[in-house]
Amino acid sequence: MFNGLGDFLSSGTSWAFFIFALLAIGGAIFMISFTKVVHMVIAVALTFISLAGLYVILEAEFVAFVQVLIYAGAISILMIFGIMMTKHRQGEDEGPKRPWHEGLAILGAVGLFGILFYAIQKSTFVSSGSLDAGKDNTLEIGKLLYNVHVIPFEIMSVLLTVAFIGAIVVAKREED
Repeated sequence: MFNGLGDFLSSGTSWAFFIFALLAIGGAIFMISFTKVVHMVIAVALTFISLAGLYVILEAEFVAFVQVLIYAGAISILMIFGIMMTKHRQGEDEGPKRPWHEGLAILGAVGLFGILFYAIQKSTFVSSGSLDAGKDNTLEIGKLLYNVHVIPFEIMSVLLTVAFIGAIVVAKREED
C-alpha cells in the first residue's frame, strides 16, 4: 500500500502539491467552520489561491492566472462589498452549540483522506510521455473562446452583468 510513498515524498512537486492541497482543504474547512462572514470570505480566498497553485503545478498557467484574477480577486471583493452593503445586527445569539460537530468533522476529513490515499495508491497511472502539449495554451484557449464558444461566452457576460445589477437593486431596496 505504501509502495509509492517514498517516490512521492522525494519530489519537490509532490511536496508543493501536498502543501497546496492542505491549504485548499483547510480553507474550505475554515469557510464552513467560521461564523463571521468576512472570515469566511478570507478562507474562500485562501482556497482559491491554493487552487491556483495547484493549476501552476499542472502547468496550466493561464487557468491559474484567471483563478487568481477572477476568483481570488474579483469574487472575494464582490463578496466583501455585498457584506458591507447589507445590514447586520450585532450581538445576535448564536444557535445551540453542537459539541460533537468539530470532532465529527475532523473524523470525516481524516476518513476521506484515508479513502482517497488508498484509492490513489491502488490505481495505476499512464505515463505522460505521449502527451503533446500545445505550444501556446493561451492562444488556443482564445481561439476556442472567440470562435467556437463565442455565443456562450457572450451569454455568460450578459448573465453576470444582470446578476450584478440585480444585486445592487436588492441592496438598495433594503436601505429604503
